[in-house]
Amino acid sequence: METIEYNIGTKVEHPQFGVGIVTRKTLTTTRVFFLHKGDKEIANSFTGLKLLEESQAVDSGEGGSGSGSISLADLEKVFSGVLRRYADFPEMIDMGDRWKKGVMILKPGSPELQAKEIPIDAFFKKIVLIRDRLRVLEQRINSNEKLEDDEKVNLQQYITRVYGSLTTFNVLFKHKEQQFVGERGSER
Repeated sequence: METIEYNIGTKVEHPQFGVGIVTRKTLTTTRVFFLHKGDKEIANSFTGLKLLEESQAVDSGEGGSGSGSISLADLEKVFSGVLRRYADFPEMIDMGDRWKKGVMILKPGSPELQAKEIPIDAFFKKIVLIRDRLRVLEQRINSNEKLEDDEKVNLQQYITRVYGSLTTFNVLFKHKEQQFVGERGSER
């Protein structure tokens, strides 16, 4: 019985588990990460694995200078990047540690009115949603074939000013590279 060896990064299809990407190979098995089924070890002698797309990566193998495998964390980054780009899948954004389990208190100017408490993490999620939806809007403007270049630039400048208006909330973000950047800042 002939065994087929797939390079790391090769896209394959399994009759039961669906589409996956080869993440590791040994003398007897191939490890494949399936989007809906996770990591699975498949015997190299299994003939039901169908090649969908060969890997474009240079494979160093077990004896080469590289590790011969792709970590699950690396795969998750790749998959979440693809999902974010094509399926409006939100990026995981961390709130600053000092704000976790905190509460925002909105106190009205009138003493007869009651103050409102809002958990900061719930507020932060809304801010992140606004940021993500602005990014999607920006992508859709830039890829719109019906808009002229000057119209795209005008809309892009407006979005940049909106980002600038939201920089007040940067204090809530744990990582600087995930914060809002306005007109004076560099690229987002």
